[in-house]
Amino acid sequence: MQMSLPWLIGFNAFVLAVLAIDLGVFHRKAHEIRLKEAIAWVVFWVALAMLFDLGILLGWFGTYPPEARPRAALEFLTGYLIEESLSVDNVFVFAVIFAYFAVPPSYQHRVLFFGILGAVVFRGAFIFMGLWLIEKFEWMMYLFGALLVVTGIKMGLTKDKEIEPQRNPVLRLTRKILPVTEGYRGTKFLTRIDGRLMATPLLLILVFIETTDIIFAADSIPAIMAISQDPFVVYTSNIFAILGLRALYFAVANFMRMFHYLHYGLAVLLVVIGCKMLGQAAWHVKLPIQASLGLVAAILGAAVVLSILRPPKEKCAPPEG
Repeated sequence: MQMSLPWLIGFNAFVLAVLAIDLGVFHRKAHEIRLKEAIAWVVFWVALAMLFDLGILLGWFGTYPPEARPRAALEFLTGYLIEESLSVDNVFVFAVIFAYFAVPPSYQHRVLFFGILGAVVFRGAFIFMGLWLIEKFEWMMYLFGALLVVTGIKMGLTKDKEIEPQRNPVLRLTRKILPVTEGYRGTKFLTRIDGRLMATPLLLILVFIETTDIIFAADSIPAIMAISQDPFVVYTSNIFAILGLRALYFAVANFMRMFHYLHYGLAVLLVVIGCKMLGQAAWHVKLPIQASLGLVAAILGAAVVLSILRPPKEKCAPPEG
């Protein structure tokens, strides 16, 4: 299916409406997101994505002929699972950023809300640009496949790499353009002090989150393009995964270190998807979508089970004296 302009406008209008209700009704007042509320939102976003997938299967969404709907629905499900899984690394980054800047828990949702809103715009641009490049230049499949393999290997070898926000060039440029207040000013990103426009630390955090998401997009978007080159499937599955990212952070940020092998599972997943993309480009070998879905689920499931069976060892404190 070629995504038509009415479908694109309609889907984006729906996304904006849901986000407006989220911020304007349920999170109008800044507050700390507790575990119970976060889990409820995770269930909501996953259920919404599955309902959308069901709509593809039944012909509610898109203009697929009946015989093409099952494949499109499976591609959406596989792409959604891949994107949601790769979002785990985003969760770790969010936790590091909030800890580094000592962001009060009650402010975190607002920062992530606008971060996700920006991510929707950037991801959309990257997706359509990537699909256009693949359509115009066949060799781009080799480039994207190699990028995934290299990224997966690097991910597997650099699990404990520290994030240093102060070295982010975009963050440093923002500090040069706008003076920054010493402390937070509620949930404001910009404020005026003595008539002078100033940025608050929340704006710096938002800028850092946006730039890191762009970096993550370089991995996740080629990964889903290895599953499908259908613009409708690629775009909608990616956006649904992004929409649920905030709730995922608040629900699992404190528990993710329990699944310490998941990082390596994601690395293996990227390498496998990259090899799949290279095989498809070189020998026109296309893995059935059912096999792709099963492979993704098996790799992630094995990483989670292994993490439970072999919990991380507690580091012993050195003896005093």
